[in-house]
Amino acid sequence: MLTVGRFGTRDLERAKPFYDAIAEMLGAPRVFERPDLVGYQGAEGSMLLVGKPFAGDATVGNGTQMGLAAPSRAVVDAVHAKALELGGSCEGTPGIRGDDPNGFYGAYFRDLDGNKLTVFRYGPP
Repeated sequence: MLTVGRFGTRDLERAKPFYDAIAEMLGAPRVFERPDLVGYQGAEGSMLLVGKPFAGDATVGNGTQMGLAAPSRAVVDAVHAKALELGGSCEGTPGIRGDDPNGFYGAYFRDLDGNKLTVFRYGPP
């Protein structure tokens, strides 16, 4: 259903290396760049935009979160570790959420501006 999502940043030059590394691990290259915005596109065509807001300062939304699909649980683990290595903060270590061992496997982190993301694999290992 969702085809595009956007996070605001207070410092685009600082945000780009963070998102470049994570997006590359998920097979979503940077497909465009403007002075105020970068865009990453996944294999299915969905896009993640990171940039300066049209007006005012970027702020973190309370209850706002975006999910990034990973091709395997190993990639979930690796993306979470990379996010922390690059200065992000942990909001939940990788693992099964819920009762189904073949269901949702995810990890949660915040980017350098405090935006919350989850990287996940839904399905068996």
